[in-house]
Amino acid sequence: MQGATLMTILHAIQDETGYVPETAVAPLARALSLSRAEVHGVITYYHHFRSAPPAHVTVQLCRAEACRSMGTEALKDHIEGHTGCRFDSGHAKDTELESVFCLGQCALSPALMINGELHAKVTPAKFDRLYAAAQTKVAEVTA
Repeated sequence: MQGATLMTILHAIQDETGYVPETAVAPLARALSLSRAEVHGVITYYHHFRSAPPAHVTVQLCRAEACRSMGTEALKDHIEGHTGCRFDSGHAKDTELESVFCLGQCALSPALMINGELHAKVTPAKFDRLYAAAQTKVAEVTA
């Protein structure tokens, strides 16, 4: 039961703050009678959890077989060129590019998420519009 509770709490923390801060590990371990290593192990094992604040714009591109068959690799190359960032290498220029495997949109591939919003049948031109809109939203929030 502690595993399910730990996952639920980690999800809640990340939903609230955007990541699981290191300062949350010790109190969480104490509260659940776990070691800090056990809590840290769960955070680092599951790629969904972040241990640092996310970039302002996070792009998660599906790289599973259905999306690959519909051009996701060419889209990946376009996204890297357009953003000046590389997939799965941390974030730069306030943008992070992440590979994910299956967003449940196989019939509408290629699919991606930008800041948690799912998009399907994404072309390079559609990506450019979506990315510009995401940057505009960030600029409005931080202004």
